[in-house]
Amino acid sequence: MSAENPGGMQLRFPRLWNWLSLTGLVTVAASVFAAGLLFLIDTFGQASNPYVGILTYLIAPMFTLLGVALVVLGMVLRRREVRLRGEPIPLVIDLSRPRDRRLLGYFVGGSALFLVVTAVGSYHSYHFTESTTFCGQACHTVMEPEMVTYQHSPHARVACVQCHIGPGAEWFVKAKLSGLYQVYATLTDRFPRPVPTPIANLRPAQDTCEQCHWPERFSGNLVRYYRHFLSDATNTEYSVTLMLRVGGGAAHRGPVEGIHWHTSKDHKVEYYAADPLRLKIPWVRLTEKDGTVVEYRSPDFTNEVNQADVRTMDCIDCHNRPAHIYEKPNDAVDRAIARGLIDPGLLSVRSNATYIVTQPYTSREEARAKIAAHLETSYPGDERVPAAIAAVQGIYERNFFPQMKANWRVYPEHIGHKDWPGCVRCHDDKHQSSDGQRVIGFQDCNQCHVLLAQGTGDDLTQLSAGGQDFKHPLEDWDPEFACHDCHTGGP
Repeated sequence: MSAENPGGMQLRFPRLWNWLSLTGLVTVAASVFAAGLLFLIDTFGQASNPYVGILTYLIAPMFTLLGVALVVLGMVLRRREVRLRGEPIPLVIDLSRPRDRRLLGYFVGGSALFLVVTAVGSYHSYHFTESTTFCGQACHTVMEPEMVTYQHSPHARVACVQCHIGPGAEWFVKAKLSGLYQVYATLTDRFPRPVPTPIANLRPAQDTCEQCHWPERFSGNLVRYYRHFLSDATNTEYSVTLMLRVGGGAAHRGPVEGIHWHTSKDHKVEYYAADPLRLKIPWVRLTEKDGTVVEYRSPDFTNEVNQADVRTMDCIDCHNRPAHIYEKPNDAVDRAIARGLIDPGLLSVRSNATYIVTQPYTSREEARAKIAAHLETSYPGDERVPAAIAAVQGIYERNFFPQMKANWRVYPEHIGHKDWPGCVRCHDDKHQSSDGQRVIGFQDCNQCHVLLAQGTGDDLTQLSAGGQDFKHPLEDWDPEFACHDCHTGGP
């Protein structure tokens, strides 16, 4: 009997029979099993998850390579043993010896337990990668702004994957590649600051938003009350009550009109954006239900439009920040005053708070310290100041992220038209049809909303069902200017 062949058994690959190489084989088997399980779960699951590609095609292969390395190392050590001793110490398992039975039991039991833990861990890892915690906190620095703003949004109880991926396998490969690249960019510190928007090739809203929001049920009007305060010494309230003409999305529920007319299935609205942020839209095409096509252009736009650059309008073209909302500083301060978090009796506190929260800071710590110092200096000894400081610091921490250079300035909001062009990107009274007979209007504000009341004090109780003409709080304003020409969201 030879040392390499104890008991006269003819073993194939005799150098493989050592504990280290056998452990490596178990690791290889477990990693291949985990990768296969994850692939099956992701393929036949209800929704595709791009981050499972990280587990399936990155993490699992790493363990496979580790197992192969252990196998090779064990074989090399075995070969070295042969050279040093002339023959290796044979791997002999004699079941009549209690020690060998224990060792074999430990190995078999440990291997079985490792496989079970691998299976359970793979399953739970799959579901963890679908979680908001993984999406928002695994890459903390990159995703902190999106995570914080998401937590304060109306969609805070909607999982990230439901919007960014949606159901079905159509976007499976694209999502996998995107997820893998994001890991690479994070590990190599090659991600942009701030993260650019809009997301290229974002899945259409019909596949995501409309899983919950049913367009055919969009109907009627909504009344909204917006409390604002002026930047004068007494922080004078100047609020507005609006009736928003949300409108319908299906003819059988009444006229298709109002704001949601734009996404009705009875026609199609397409546009070309001349800049990455989609703030400049010089060309619009409307296809009516009967097939009539009308093109609108800005006066200075004479270029031919590449059809590959044409986008069909959907929910995201107005509601472009539905779950990652960066509050505009003046609106955030207004809300804090309205909620009693900042006392309006503090002279000029509206302008002071908006000013100090928008100053450039290199860190959260610096911002907190300078906000506190500024307000304490502005109102020395006033017992109402600590509450105001806490409120302004909270505004900063929810909306400003110096590490990622992220704040409201870099993320335009297309809904409305006060601080960003929004509706006025098309509705500017300048987009004319090719025959010169029609224009996309702006002056008829009542098409989308009706101003029921405005002003302060008793003015807000004087409701007008037919609507009021807008009265700017400043008498010398130029009605030819669009709102965003002056309003920026800041001081």
